Amino acid sequence: MPLSRLAALHGVATSFSPSPGRTVAASDAAVVAVLAALGVAAATPDAVRTALTARETELRERLLPPTLVSWSGAPTAAGSDHGPRARESAPGADDAERTPDESPLAPDVKRPGAGENPPAPDENRPEADDGAQAGQGQDPAVPAAPPGFPGDSSLDSALAALPAGTRLRIRTEQGETRASAEQLPLGVHELEATAPDGRTARAHLVVAPTRLPVAPGRTYGLLVQVYSLLSRRSWGMGDLGDLAELTAWAGRALGAGFIQVNPMHAAVPGAPTDPSPYRPSSRRYPDPVYLRVEDVPEFAYAGERDRDRVRTLLERAERQRESVLDKGALIDRDAVWELKREALELVRDVPLGPGRRAAYCDFLAEEGEALEDHATWCALAEVYGSDWQKWPVGLRDPRSAETARARGELMDRVDFHSRLAWLTDAQLATAQRSARDAGMGVGLVHDLAVGVHPGGGDAWAQQEYFAAGMSVGAPPDAFSVQGQDWGLPPWRPDRLAESGYAPYRRLLRALFRYAGALRIDHVMGLFRLWWIPQGRPATEGTYVRYDAEAMLAILALEAYRAGALVIGEDLGTVEPGVREKLHEHGVLGTSVLWFERDWDGTGLPLPPESWRADCLATATTHDLPPTASRLTGDHVELRDRLGLLTRPVEEERAEAAADVGEWLALLARLGLLQGAAGGQSEDSEEAQIQGLHRFLLRTPARMIGVWLPDTVGDRRPQNLPGTWDQYPNWRLPVADAEGRPVTLEELAASPRLHALIDVLRAGRAVEAGGGRGPDALDSGPDSGGASPRTAPPGARPD
Repeated sequence: MPLSRLAALHGVATSFSPSPGRTVAASDAAVVAVLAALGVAAATPDAVRTALTARETELRERLLPPTLVSWSGAPTAAGSDHGPRARESAPGADDAERTPDESPLAPDVKRPGAGENPPAPDENRPEADDGAQAGQGQDPAVPAAPPGFPGDSSLDSALAALPAGTRLRIRTEQGETRASAEQLPLGVHELEATAPDGRTARAHLVVAPTRLPVAPGRTYGLLVQVYSLLSRRSWGMGDLGDLAELTAWAGRALGAGFIQVNPMHAAVPGAPTDPSPYRPSSRRYPDPVYLRVEDVPEFAYAGERDRDRVRTLLERAERQRESVLDKGALIDRDAVWELKREALELVRDVPLGPGRRAAYCDFLAEEGEALEDHATWCALAEVYGSDWQKWPVGLRDPRSAETARARGELMDRVDFHSRLAWLTDAQLATAQRSARDAGMGVGLVHDLAVGVHPGGGDAWAQQEYFAAGMSVGAPPDAFSVQGQDWGLPPWRPDRLAESGYAPYRRLLRALFRYAGALRIDHVMGLFRLWWIPQGRPATEGTYVRYDAEAMLAILALEAYRAGALVIGEDLGTVEPGVREKLHEHGVLGTSVLWFERDWDGTGLPLPPESWRADCLATATTHDLPPTASRLTGDHVELRDRLGLLTRPVEEERAEAAADVGEWLALLARLGLLQGAAGGQSEDSEEAQIQGLHRFLLRTPARMIGVWLPDTVGDRRPQNLPGTWDQYPNWRLPVADAEGRPVTLEELAASPRLHALIDVLRAGRAVEAGGGRGPDALDSGPDSGGASPRTAPPGARPD
């Protein structure tokens, strides 16, 4: 079918598999709409034929794809050593057909493999302008692989497909001009090819380490939603001062190696503000609502200039804090931001000292246009509202003369929002330094959301990279028969490739600046995303393929430069090969205890020795019930009260009880419920939580995460998927088993918390003494395996 062929050449799927052995065709309407979002007209048969001819001609005649990837064989921080490997990075045709014997290589070109030396310079390798010739072209007898197909073509073979006599010039990121692709430094370079007939082409060449850095030994840490952890100094929600205190205390007093936090991305302002940290205005810049105002140096001088106003602000802040901690109020971001905005306006009027002024100017220079766009959007949103698609037409274009004029008129507000970005960036860096100073091997683990709000700052400033009229979601499956629409516009894979993945590189670099590790939400999105045409149900979408090799190469490059780990959230249904590819490049997975069952066999809980090693293992997450709630069945009662159950409550209770019962039986057989810390009986909910974490220690997982609310018996989930106003998602403080908010100071003194941490520290002491630990399993053939055991087929926990 011409439409299917056209779709394949642009990386658009025409079918999907909601469950093993079942294939569902995507509707022609969905495919046509997605192609239109990629700039391809396919609404009529004539349009399809025209577009197909144009695409095939383009691919046949071009010299180079827009981006190439080369995996460096140099040892990474993890000490790995792999042979060079590269492939085209052009979106498209991942779903086209090719047999295993079909190769893009000419028959006489050797394909270098891992550990092999690359061909010598005279072996069909294009050389510099010294008269050396390129490879001899493609043998017509060898069927060509579709461009962008995820094969094993090396950089050498890709260049060998160029016409004979083609000359190359490589300008490295470091400013050098190279005559050869041999021994290129890590970075994103510019490759220029000139064919004998005068045609020229330029491509971005990404040279990345084969594997990302690995965890510095086995470690455990805490998982926390920062807004939910208040101290007696907070202004109504947790802030960066609280985070710095938490890291210092957890590192020094608990021996924790990391603190994983929610996305700190800038939210879309409004009344009310969307409290979800996973639908931000900007992923590149943090949210100033997290600022600890008193830690801004100029705030002390603001009090000298206007004591009465500052005193009033502090009194209002105290009342806001007490309303949450002592009176049962929900966290109110809008009220907190109003207070902090007023205080920061006072701070802005205090002149910066020479050193601070120089630091601020450096920040402005480093961030450049991206910060100017972000601050301009924030200033315009104050005047015209927080959805740029509803602004006056001239202001919808960030590069228009109208926008430039408005920026000039609002320069005072643009500077204010630029200053906020600087202050927030500095306090995040302080929190990471606090973690490392406290002895944490990793420190802060930041969270990268899947996408951004369609009306927010990133979508406005980077319009050329987003697919207009599209939303990201999930296809229908056993967990959600209607599918899911997350309301997030997707990046266009073609525009990313053309730019050398510039916006993606800048985003990662910004996040790694104050991170010891980065968690990537829905990491499968590096491979493909489910695109849904605007106004259509989630069932009427289709998958669009991204160049995973390029996305992973950029990720590996930026993580390597930052010396940071990467954790992929790979829960739910994952297409075959994805976990293996992530594991190959050192991306850790995510394993949640309740999903770790032998789904392909008995269905029973997976014994600890069968878990994968390269993962962050936890008992729960922000989207799941707290462990105490699951053990007691409270999560079923909550969903019943809210009318969310699709089956009789008795069936839900029985299934939940059976699930818990099987896990507790396994813990009992392993002797993990004995010797409960803190004087607890073995059948108490607290002892069972301790036993579950003893179980996690028995697995080979490199990182063990403890959900902070679990340390005090909190039973309220931070987020209840499938609800909006029925439940206070993202607005609850950490609380004890009775629902009473617990401050950071109270956490530090909590016997229950220390009893659970003692379990972890005891387990680490056993490993240090030569007992069971990941080192004993690393020599096995499956020690780092990527077996897809993190959820039952079709499940999508988030």
